[in-house]
Amino acid sequence: MTGGTGRTGGQGSTGGTGGSGGALLVVGDVVTDVVARHRAPLAPATDTAARISTLPGGAGANVACWAARSGAPDVRILARVGADAAEWHARALRAAGVRPYLVVDRDAPTGTVVCLVGADGERTFLTDSGAVVRLSAADWRDELLDGVGRLHLSGYLFFAGTSREAARTALEAARARGVPVSVDPASAGFLAGFGVDRFLAAVAGADVLLPSRDEAALLTGLPEPADAAAKLSRLFPLVAVTQGARGAVVARSGAAVVHVPAGPASVVDTTGAGDAFSGAFLAALLSGLDAAGAAYRGCRAGAEAVGRVGGRPYRPA
Repeated sequence: MTGGTGRTGGQGSTGGTGGSGGALLVVGDVVTDVVARHRAPLAPATDTAARISTLPGGAGANVACWAARSGAPDVRILARVGADAAEWHARALRAAGVRPYLVVDRDAPTGTVVCLVGADGERTFLTDSGAVVRLSAADWRDELLDGVGRLHLSGYLFFAGTSREAARTALEAARARGVPVSVDPASAGFLAGFGVDRFLAAVAGADVLLPSRDEAALLTGLPEPADAAAKLSRLFPLVAVTQGARGAVVARSGAAVVHVPAGPASVVDTTGAGDAFSGAFLAALLSGLDAAGAAYRGCRAGAEAVGRVGGRPYRPA
């Protein structure tokens, strides 16, 4: 357990659990994004002109904000942040319609991601996880699941020992209550370094997997998203693989059941497109929509996300 911590956030409400209805609880990452949009290619050893913005981000936090934007009435997030930016992040989450449960770390700074965004909108991340991976099992409380209909775990937590233990504690607590659990693998780069077998063992027991095309290919060795989704759905009951401009593939029980097209989009910044899909997808499942309908909502949110700078919606619905 890390020292010098505190909390900022409200108390959870009570209510039922299950696949539809109830709150969405996200356990994941809240970070500060420094987004640098450059029109020209990066010029080594000299200057490249860019438009730079500092914005609230983090895959888990983005998912939570997009779920609220997509109509989920009660969205919560548990995450660890540094004292340097805790209040700023808490305010941003509340403004987006998300209830923050932030553990304030006095010994590590808030995680920071430098997002380099080229003229085509594609992004490259430079990541300093900071306090994110110091989230510990001691930060978890079973009461966080009161009234929760779904738990979502950011894959970034699984790439470090302390936060992986916290994620497993949350996953097992949710399973004990019968609350469905979803996982986003989060990063093909970190996943490759961590190891496919280790990751699959760490997320065993999850009900929903939400990988990108690259992550699904890495997890299965299959380059075709439909094949990868079908294979992964033998391990996880529901799989939705995002494909950017090609939409998404949804699979259940070993078979790719539906291809969902992407919505029309004008690409400015692809940061957070997958998070937008996940947030809208989970909000739709909570509202009672089936997986295909949820994927349709997710693709529309992803198309909206790439048309703006940063990984968050500008305001809740």
